[in-house]
Amino acid sequence: MKYLIVSDIHGSLPTLETVLNFYNEQQCDMLCILGDILNYGPRNSVPEGLNPKAIAERLNNMADQIIAVRGNCESEVDQMLLDFPVMADYALLVDNGKRLFLTHGHIYNEDKMPKGHPDYFFYGHTHLWKLEEQNGTVICNTGSITFPKGGNLPTFATYEKETVRVYTLEGKLLKEYNPTV
Repeated sequence: MKYLIVSDIHGSLPTLETVLNFYNEQQCDMLCILGDILNYGPRNSVPEGLNPKAIAERLNNMADQIIAVRGNCESEVDQMLLDFPVMADYALLVDNGKRLFLTHGHIYNEDKMPKGHPDYFFYGHTHLWKLEEQNGTVICNTGSITFPKGGNLPTFATYEKETVRVYTLEGKLLKEYNPTV
């Protein structure tokens, strides 16, 4: 399976459409959303192309391809608009025996890891992308496609056959983790 993993959309339809174009062009199988889908949040400015209703419609059309978790901006109202679950604090995927832990980052993060030992830990929340291995776990912060911080570009990630890649919104590869290289 090929997963596209994205976080912190914050209601921006143009950035989501760019990611979904990549998703389709790269023939991804599942879209993993790590929270903060519709709401731009009171600490952020209003994003370009703010359109939560259109985002809900677009994502609902592919609900059978989505795994999503709750971000700190999700609410019960968001869940009412979306046809796929978004209120869980995390999801655990197993792909060919590798455990992928998906979370937003406001509850579980590098300072508060979940019990057990996932092979891959994906999160967002800080809007700062990262990809590195720590103590046998690959840590990937997908950054944000709408509000990147720290001078970073908008980013998202993919996972396929134990390889994690972080891309810019334009599809340029920034970094890759491949355990066989």
